Amino acid sequence: MKKIELEIVALSHSITQTHSYAVVLGEVNGLRRLPIVIGGFEAQAIAVALEKMHPSRPLTHDLMKNFMNAFNIDLQEIVICDLQEGIFYSKLVCVSEHDTVEIDSRTSDALALAVRFGCPIYTYDNILESAGILMEDPSGKKKQPREAVAAESSAGTDDLKTLTLDELNTLLNEVLEMEDYIRAIAIRDEINARKRNRG
Repeated sequence: MKKIELEIVALSHSITQTHSYAVVLGEVNGLRRLPIVIGGFEAQAIAVALEKMHPSRPLTHDLMKNFMNAFNIDLQEIVICDLQEGIFYSKLVCVSEHDTVEIDSRTSDALALAVRFGCPIYTYDNILESAGILMEDPSGKKKQPREAVAAESSAGTDDLKTLTLDELNTLLNEVLEMEDYIRAIAIRDEINARKRNRG
């Protein structure tokens, strides 16, 4: 299977769910985005590394990096390798002088380490197809007025079932503009569920 390289394009707090964050991975040289819901601690661990902050004492991921460096182990890449029931699974590809080893990891931990090591992030096309969101080209379709969207986006996931597929796609684009990736994930899942039921 062909690996697709991703980069972290956003780390956002959910507008609709407290204590929820989304890390958004973007396809390198592509329009697809892969939003992944993570917890507050994981979001902080990624943000600290992205902002190149140096806490007075090492965080868990800094400790892990220091440990690996002490034993001459390099993190070559991380691969988001599976998606089951909405949960992403990842592997750390670690290289030492004598060996290459793949280690299972939570995706949020893998991303926190990838930022610290500056290593590439990959996934497979089937994962991007099922869980990704295609961003519109800037010269894309006409947008709905913002006030109408703000009212809709505060609604619960049950209300998504009452919208048509076209309305869901429009709402998805508007919610992405507002960078509410948690809500975007719920809308994307509703669109995918309808496509599966039709097929």
